[in-house]
Amino acid sequence: MFQPLTDIRVVDLTQVLAGPYAAYQLGLLGAEVIKIEAPGVGDWSRDKGFLPELNKSQMGLTYLTQNANKKSVTLNLKTPEGLEILKRLIEDADVFIENFRPGVITRLGLSYEVVKQLNPKIVYCSISAFGQDGEMSKRPAYDHVIQGMCGIMKTTGRPDTGPLKVGAPYVDYATGMNAAFAIVSALHETKRKGEAIHLDVAMLDTSMLLMASLMTDHLNGGWMPKQYGNEAWSQSPSSGAFETTDGLLMIAANNDKQFKDLCKGIERLDILTDPRWSEPQQRKQNADELRQELIKIFKTRSALEWEQALDVAGVPASKVRSLDETLQEDHAKTREFTTKLKLPNHPHDIHMPTLGFKVNHQVISATEAPPELGGDTMAVLKGLGYNQDDLNRLKELEVI
Repeated sequence: MFQPLTDIRVVDLTQVLAGPYAAYQLGLLGAEVIKIEAPGVGDWSRDKGFLPELNKSQMGLTYLTQNANKKSVTLNLKTPEGLEILKRLIEDADVFIENFRPGVITRLGLSYEVVKQLNPKIVYCSISAFGQDGEMSKRPAYDHVIQGMCGIMKTTGRPDTGPLKVGAPYVDYATGMNAAFAIVSALHETKRKGEAIHLDVAMLDTSMLLMASLMTDHLNGGWMPKQYGNEAWSQSPSSGAFETTDGLLMIAANNDKQFKDLCKGIERLDILTDPRWSEPQQRKQNADELRQELIKIFKTRSALEWEQALDVAGVPASKVRSLDETLQEDHAKTREFTTKLKLPNHPHDIHMPTLGFKVNHQVISATEAPPELGGDTMAVLKGLGYNQDDLNRLKELEVI
């Protein structure tokens, strides 16, 4: 398997989605990820998800999604002993990830300056809502709050619906990907220079980069994005959403070649000879009439029939599918978006997301089920030199 991060140790002091997903990707790439959790409580997501029986056992689906290939160590960081153990783990780590609000980690006694003294070659990654500096830096936020802040909601939906958020927590997961990319980059730099690096990864920054073309169009040309609903950004009359006999069809026929291919795919070559639409400039001038003509045509067949016909013609098109329809496609099985792992004390295999790219035609997937709360505490601490008497004392003190 492709495991470039073998021999890299990550201390993961994050919870919920963005931080754990960053660490999860590192774990898929071979890193040893030690997840630090509060005794008895653990990651906030452990009791969240759509299978109540898993929530009761602190192994909720929300937690499982991004915590495979990790070890779980419980530490009470409000005790001197717990903090000392964490510092010992950091001394022997390559990466430290935290996602507290800026200022909290400093009060805990684990600021970048402190950690750098413990480990002069550490990659220290801070993940937050708004970043480590700026007037908003200390504000808390979740995915939907950032969606409201970044401007994406003002581009989603239609004027009659008002702003709409994106259905999935895409900012959280994109931030996790951004952080993983930053960490892997920093690992190369620390190897080259032998110096510690502090990474500042923010949800708002990530969300703005997901709208990079909108930012540059606005800042350089004064353009303001509008709510186009399901229409294409190109505003081409032959692109966007069209009603069919059984649902929506999304089409991208923006340039002249694609438009000609579209006319072939819908078996209406006469459109190409109509003086209103024969040339790109005429199509632009008579866009509303062309749109209405296409609307009538696409209402005559099903979305899947049109998708298949346009695919043959070379026109990008897709029936608007539900999640289950997409996952049932043969293509989804070929691409292996998830892998199945056996979860201890649960009768069914659990689907886990794989890495977002293939390597030498192979998918990179989790090999170890997400850990139970504190399941690796004893083994990890023994690796630090603690004996059984030490562990018993720490347990009595409610440190672990």
